[in-house]
Amino acid sequence: MKPLLAIVGRPNVGKSTLFNRFAGKRLAIVHDAPGVTRDRHYADAHIAGREVLLVDTGGFDPDSEDRMRQGIARHVRVAIAEADVVLCVLDGSAPPLPADRETVALLRQSKKPVIVAANKADNPTLEAQTAELYELGVERVIAISALHGRGMAELEEAIASALPPAVAAPAPDADAPPRVALLGRPNAGKSSLFNRLTGSERALVDDRPGTTRDPVDCPVEFGGERFVLVDTAGIRRKSRVDRGVEAESVLRALRSVERAEVVILLADAGEGITEQEARLLGLCMDRGRAIVVGLNKMDLVGREAKKQLLADAREALRFAPFAPIIELSVKTGRGVDKLVSQVGAAAREFHKRVSTAELNRFFEQVLSVRPPPTRGGRAPRIYYVTQAQSAPPVFVAMSNAPANLDNAYKRFVINQLRKSFGFESIPVKVIYRKRGAER
Repeated sequence: MKPLLAIVGRPNVGKSTLFNRFAGKRLAIVHDAPGVTRDRHYADAHIAGREVLLVDTGGFDPDSEDRMRQGIARHVRVAIAEADVVLCVLDGSAPPLPADRETVALLRQSKKPVIVAANKADNPTLEAQTAELYELGVERVIAISALHGRGMAELEEAIASALPPAVAAPAPDADAPPRVALLGRPNAGKSSLFNRLTGSERALVDDRPGTTRDPVDCPVEFGGERFVLVDTAGIRRKSRVDRGVEAESVLRALRSVERAEVVILLADAGEGITEQEARLLGLCMDRGRAIVVGLNKMDLVGREAKKQLLADAREALRFAPFAPIIELSVKTGRGVDKLVSQVGAAAREFHKRVSTAELNRFFEQVLSVRPPPTRGGRAPRIYYVTQAQSAPPVFVAMSNAPANLDNAYKRFVINQLRKSFGFESIPVKVIYRKRGAER
């Protein structure tokens, strides 16, 4: 599992700018007003050759009487507790404030490896001012500019040195049952499904949302399928995650996704597919996980409403048309067999490999029916394609002009791959690389 790097500091010191630079894209909102980042953001990043899971936290201001700020302070403490390394960001262009002292004191108590960065050192004059921060009692302050990239090489080297030693991933065992994470908002029926599949009452079932706190792993044999089920705490909308224990559950649920091959995203049919389910599905796609969506409590939905409910669900998840939506009632057992069968099929598709010979015969047919359109005055050609990896499936296509292939054609290729080879439930990735100029 990737080590976790938590970025902490008082409001408006540039944590989100630094987070975006590490992530390589604009994920966290950046604004001059303090307090814009109200909850944690997560992203995968490569730092000095190491893969890490980044956690961007809201501004730490423990003495504030504002309830939102008090909630953020609890979230920061949770992120520190879960982190392998903490990156403390200070404002290098200003003297330390009381909130900086509180932050450093909290980190000193945590006993976690801490890297201190003085941000906004945009030029040599401002860099010299960062010396004032040593009065906080820290051993080393690395002057950086997250906006301009100054000092980032030194910072990344310090972070990499503080990370726990890399552990080689175990060799895949073809006979090992797949790991299946159970995800969804509180009270969607996850614990009830867990208990039905395991035939036990290992997971506490309660009508109150947020009952499940810790992931529980359990081997399952159901309907002829074998897998390891991970029941995770319910994930609320960010504005509702206002207690440290729930914030910790969110983080553990996300890490469970990393360990899984298939994710069951369970939703309450009475509430339909909300923005939060869409976000969770996007998170699973980002990590290349197989996905099966379960609409639970369909026994409570009238016959006339079902058709519209399914149409609305498909529309909400239109960015992932490959993800099957299964109607079920965990309470009565209706649809559970179908859900499990789909999970088993998804696990097998997740590991599927297609030979290069099959792929190229397929591409010859695709290109004969619909070659890439001319764009930018140049007609792109695709020479050959190969499957670079499985679990999740990634394909590499060699082209003379990959930059000239438009997104519509790329979507067409993925749709044709699915039509020919399956990969239902799986986010398929095709990487286009330049082979060289035509001769």
